[in-house]
Amino acid sequence: MVNHIVLWNFKPELSTEERKEAGATIRKNLLAVKEQAEGVISLDVVINELESSNKDIALISSFETVEALQAYQIHPEHIKASAYVKSVTCDRACFDYCV
Repeated sequence: MVNHIVLWNFKPELSTEERKEAGATIRKNLLAVKEQAEGVISLDVVINELESSNKDIALISSFETVEALQAYQIHPEHIKASAYVKSVTCDRACFDYCV
């Protein structure tokens, strides 16, 4: 199993309302990919609500294999979702690991 965690901050110029809308859109778009890509064990998008964090939004996902993660990353729906994510976020951090 491969865990894939991605963290972002919203672009600083986004208002509170724009951040809320962007978070909901990111969540909806990435959860849709989960339903279409093979080998996804779990996938969730979490929006930060605590002052103690230094990232605004997280993708926490698990895949059956490295190949399943790679297939997810090139899936057409992921590419579309990723383009939107890039338009509203910055400071991306990614951590992948096998268990």
